[in-house]
Amino acid sequence: MTSGTSTLEDQSPGADRRAYPRVPVALPAFLEAADERHSVRILDLSAGGAKVEFGTSLPSGTPVILQCGTLRREAVVRWKADGVLGLCFKSELDARELAAVVDRSKALEMWRSIRK
Repeated sequence: MTSGTSTLEDQSPGADRRAYPRVPVALPAFLEAADERHSVRILDLSAGGAKVEFGTSLPSGTPVILQCGTLRREAVVRWKADGVLGLCFKSELDARELAAVVDRSKALEMWRSIRK
């Protein structure tokens, strides 16, 4: 008899193993690392983390703070590639916090399209 859960051995090498669904966003934000504040752009977001565009490289394991509007979340750098960092939040975003950031991104996108 087999269980309904899959193990890492059952998944293909290219399988998405993320614990949370990601939502694409495009928001300016700040990333604090080692007492320095950097401008970044959030590319996608989930309850457990974020992908941010960041011109400088930070080593995996670096503690950071991501700030965007009212969102302020401690995180750690999990991966880096081609000017992008993957962050893992120390505490999950709840549904209300996630929805607020996604709504802010949609409003900003609409405002930008009207200004063209």
